[in-house]
Amino acid sequence: MTTFENWCALNNVPPLPAAPADVAKFITDCAPLGIEKLWPMVQEISRAHYVTGLADPTLGGWPARAINDVSKIEPPRGWPADEKVRFLLMSYDLQLYVLKRDAEREAVVKIAIQVAADARKESGLPKLPKSFYRKAAKAANGTQSNTAA
Repeated sequence: MTTFENWCALNNVPPLPAAPADVAKFITDCAPLGIEKLWPMVQEISRAHYVTGLADPTLGGWPARAINDVSKIEPPRGWPADEKVRFLLMSYDLQLYVLKRDAEREAVVKIAIQVAADARKESGLPKLPKSFYRKAAKAANGTQSNTAA
């Protein structure tokens, strides 16, 4: 018997099909185990539903938010506030993927800004004000509007 099946028996709820609210409660109850032990259990619940042709109760919504409460992953800093809420409702593995890609993009932007600054220095052109670089970084993060001034 799996940990989730044992939890279901103790809480008098069916393991298959599991309700998203029950999965979220399971995650909350098992939070002290930590994300490293808890995430494989959630994947096991997902897999059990998939192989039996049932809807996956672990995707999004309450279970995703409960996992996020355990993992404490913050949304990318460049995301608008309303999109940050959506990030918290993504599955844990998707959050990790988005964060990895966001970090890679930020690294490329930093390198590009440095290369541009070095080229400007070598060409003898005057140094741009720091506000230019802040605006460029905001634009790269998608936080600056595209309206003309």
